[in-house]
Parts: sequence; C-alpha cells; structure tokens
Amino acid sequence: MEHIRIGNRLDVSRIGLGTWAIGGWMWGGTDEARSIATIRAAIERGVTLIDTAPVYGFGRSEEILGKALAAPGLRAQVSIASKVGVAWKDGRPYRDASPAHIRREIEASLRRLRTEVIDLCQVHWPDPDTPLEQTARTLEQLRAEGKIRLIGVSNYDAQQMEAFRAIAPLASVQSPYNLFERQIEAEVLPYAARTGLTVLSYGALCRGLLSGTMTSERTFAGDDLRNVDPKFRGARLRQYLEAVAALDALARERFGKPVLALALRWVLERGATIALWGARSPEQLDPIGQVEGWHLDADTMADIEAILARCAAQPVAPDFMAPPVRSAVEPAARGAA
Repeated sequence: MEHIRIGNRLDVSRIGLGTWAIGGWMWGGTDEARSIATIRAAIERGVTLIDTAPVYGFGRSEEILGKALAAPGLRAQVSIASKVGVAWKDGRPYRDASPAHIRREIEASLRRLRTEVIDLCQVHWPDPDTPLEQTARTLEQLRAEGKIRLIGVSNYDAQQMEAFRAIAPLASVQSPYNLFERQIEAEVLPYAARTGLTVLSYGALCRGLLSGTMTSERTFAGDDLRNVDPKFRGARLRQYLEAVAALDALARERFGKPVLALALRWVLERGATIALWGARSPEQLDPIGQVEGWHLDADTMADIEAILARCAAQPVAPDFMAPPVRSAVEPAARGAA
C-alpha cells in the first residue's frame, strides 16, 4: 500500500475508507454488522486512514466506527479523520462552526468513536455565519489540549484556506474530486500544492458511477443521495455511463485493469492526494490491490481527457450536496446542537 504524510504527524495509506455511506443517511440505510466487517476488511487490506463525520447518519457512522475499532489492537493501526461544523435538527443538517458547537461536537465524537483523540479534525463546510477566525482559534485550542492531532478543512476555497492558515496551522483539505468532478483543479489543487497541504479526495468513484457496476436501470431506495444527484438521471446518466464504458475499455486494453482501478489511480496521480473509497461491504474492497504499484503515462492521460471531452463535455458539479447555512434555516433550528 502506498503511503503519504499528512502534516508532520500522520503517515497514512493513500487509499482511505470513507464512511458517509456506512452511516446510512442519504444512502438508503445501513447494516451495522456488514459495516463493521467492511471497516475491518479495509484494515486487513492495508488501509490506515478512515474518514467519518458526526453528520454521517447523525452520529451513526462514528458509532459504527467506534465499535469496529474496539477489537484489541485495531485503533492503533489506523488514523481517524473526522469533522466539525455541521449541526442538525429533525434530520435537517445545517452549517454551524461556532466555537460552542465545535466543542460539543468534539466531545460527542470522542465518545462515539471510543477514543481519546481524533487524528485529523476537519471543518466540514465553511460557515459564513461564524467568523472564520473563531473557528480556526477553537480548533487550535483543541489541538493544544490534545483532543485532536491535526487540523484540516473540507469544501473550502483557496481564499478561505489562506485566511484560516493565518490563525491556525492547516494540514489538509478535503474536496470532491474524481474524473467527473474536477472543479478543485482551478484553485484548490494548485493552492494545496503550493502550501504543502494533503488533499483528501472524497467521492473518488463519484458515488459508484466509476465503479463499473452502475447501469441505466439501477434504482435507489429511500433517501439515497443519488435520487437527487443530476448525474443519475435520464440522458445525463447515459452520458456518464458512455464515458465509463470507454474508460473501462481503455483500462482493460492498456493495463488489464477495470475502470474502478483506473479512476482511483487517476486521483493518486494528481499530486499529494488521498482517494477516499466509500465501500459498504468487504467484497467491494477486493480490487484494492489493483490500484497500487503502477502509473498512468502521458499518452493515457491524454486519452482519458479525450474520452471525457467527447462523452462528458458539460459535467455536473457536486454543489447540490452543500448543506444550508444557519441564517437560511428556520429560527427553531438556529443554535440547536
């Protein structure tokens, strides 16, 4: 397994396990036993970074991760990346990166995760209703208190990161990044390269689109996020599936590997990056060995660009995933924990 350093303290695998889907919320529910088995299977396969958040299942993801790592010796084998800055009321999340809320979140996360420290604590979304300086100072205080080891941000732009770094040290930025969602290439990716930030790429398989198993007949149960993702509708879905088929053919012909391996390898080729893989069952992790130990040459990169330009010329941005700010929700939700 390839490794990378985050900040000056964490040496982690370049493939991390993302646990949004494991939390169940916006993914049609969860199976605790299968989720625990998935987490342990990831560790067995060499994954040493697991990313979660309080809002994933409204605490459920962190609870499941805590149970999975409760087996003797497992917590010491992994670094936990969690987040702060999103509250919820009656199943409705909204941004709240105020100092008081962050401190409540940290204490609750530590209990759910059954740990004494969170290795990488990330501000989940920028909160325009809270002065950025207050958020940054609170995280730096928590780091000094030993409750978190490193500070990161998620979904921040370059200007916001520069302002944050003036107050507290940043180790990483987490952004949506995959073959179909490349908005961070304009500013965030270059900024991270200039300032030495590690990039955690969430949605590396674009919510299953790049897994190679998606079909136009696929339906999604309950509150599954893909019911509202424009990529999974009608002509748009057919457009993306055409791109996936072409990418899969390229990967198999040139490397003898499936499109899933190509998609994850592509993320790892983009600099100091980590690909977060949102697997929900142990068998989904079986191809992990096909991602490591090879590289994409310049000709292949050019061929990938040509496929995307032909099949997905007007990609859909992931903006639909952003939770509302506090000032946009009803008064009853404001200030709720």
